[in-house]
Amino acid sequence: MKKFSSSAIILLALTSLLMTGCLKKPYACTDPLGCVEVASAESIRVGTLLTMTTPDSPYGIDAVRGVEIAIADRKQILGHSIELVKEDDLCSKAGGQAGATKLAADPKIVGVIGTTCSSATEPASKILSDAGMALISPSSTAPSLTDPATHQAGFLRTIYNDKVQGQSVAQFVFNVLGARTMVTIHDGTPYPKQLQEAACQSFEQLGGQCLQQIEITSGQDVTGVLQNIASSKPDVLYYPVYAEDGANITKGAKSAGWSNVTLISSDGLLSPDFIKQTEPFSEGMYLSGPANVTEPQDFIAKYKAKYGEAPIAVYHLQAYDAAMMLFDAIEKVVVPTSGNSNSLSIPRQALRQALYATQGKQGLAGELTCSATGDCAQSNIEIFQVVNNDFKPIYP
Repeated sequence: MKKFSSSAIILLALTSLLMTGCLKKPYACTDPLGCVEVASAESIRVGTLLTMTTPDSPYGIDAVRGVEIAIADRKQILGHSIELVKEDDLCSKAGGQAGATKLAADPKIVGVIGTTCSSATEPASKILSDAGMALISPSSTAPSLTDPATHQAGFLRTIYNDKVQGQSVAQFVFNVLGARTMVTIHDGTPYPKQLQEAACQSFEQLGGQCLQQIEITSGQDVTGVLQNIASSKPDVLYYPVYAEDGANITKGAKSAGWSNVTLISSDGLLSPDFIKQTEPFSEGMYLSGPANVTEPQDFIAKYKAKYGEAPIAVYHLQAYDAAMMLFDAIEKVVVPTSGNSNSLSIPRQALRQALYATQGKQGLAGELTCSATGDCAQSNIEIFQVVNNDFKPIYP
């Protein structure tokens, strides 16, 4: 019988192990932005950065509910439950910065749905992009957020760009109302300022005239401002501002007896809460916002069953779609890291690429096809009029 040395036996054993695949190289993340490692018993963690307090909270709470319903519908991703971490953007620059900093400090968070307000998105998109995360907003519409010169690499949105909303407002004012002069009010933050700029630019291209573009400090007494505007006798006062200022301007203008000036605002006030604050002063005014879609009855039923009321604002569908878009992208890029457990690795750069590659995805709010700078939604703008304390779609 032939004898084998101990070294030969060891070599044969190693060769056998290699051939049967029992010796595998340990998984190593090579993604340039790093990976989120998910152990076999861990949940996949996502965040929301939306307005949960302040007068604008109905918009953020409504969007968080959309994300929560999406999580309930999805149930899990590749055998892992989905955990939600919530932060409040306060609908402000400071709130967006603080909330994003907290989320960015958690290496287990894969992506974030937010923010509610464009003023919060500006700092948040940079902080989260620098951390390698993706941020998908259901409601931040400022053009600068997806402008190639200022866009942050991790930012996308499932709501339209205000370049389109401003154009729609201008066309309605000029062609439908027959107005030729307009005054605007904004608070200097990205959403109001950029939206009224887009509206004025389109209005003047049509042949109208923006007599004044007035900047106020949010929360200030607007009595003097409205008196000054009255002296210029505009056909239209356009004020795409947030809840507190919107209520003050609406009540102030009507109580001052502006019977010949048409009031128009935009989606920052498109909530039943705004009507409750301003009735009867808001009756008859106009607002632009996301076009009405036929909401699935099962979604509405889930919303009512879970929260005890109908949707309280207009961004629950966009938030649901943003969450589902994120979940789909995770499933496309996830990498198993062990053959005998359900541990996963989610590469961050690959995840971003999968999000930007979204094409023709049918969401609840409409079809999603993402541009290179993160504009994913169709330009579905509608004009509403407050009629009998409700928003009635009237144009187009």
